[in-house]
Amino acid sequence: MQTLSILKPDSVAKSNIGAIISRFESNGLSIAAMKMLHMDEAQAGEFYAIHRERSFFNDLIHFMTSGPVVVMVLEGDNAVEKNRALMGATDPKKAEVGTIRADFADNIDANAVHGSDSEENAKIEINFFFSKNEIVNAA
Repeated sequence: MQTLSILKPDSVAKSNIGAIISRFESNGLSIAAMKMLHMDEAQAGEFYAIHRERSFFNDLIHFMTSGPVVVMVLEGDNAVEKNRALMGATDPKKAEVGTIRADFADNIDANAVHGSDSEENAKIEINFFFSKNEIVNAA
């Protein structure tokens, strides 16, 4: 099973890429694809279109375009659920100790990582960033 993970601009700026990837790998998730990119407003707006009507949309787009991100396809048993558990609650103040957001996020806006919330959305999100020939079988 695969899921999408994004290391957000705050994680990249604080040089937490390796530490976060290590969390994934030490918990049974392999990297099947990875790249660094700098999203523009159009790309970020399309990716987060589901939130377009929400009050935080413009701030989210501004944040996600404020610096480079690392997008990854993670692979492993129950990848979506495992990644969500490793990330912790969206608000790092509510995230369990030892989760990525508890350890690396500053606040609910700069919360270190994005992860697909379902298998269906994982497929959509993976296809947004990666072509089939960019993804290898990592398991």
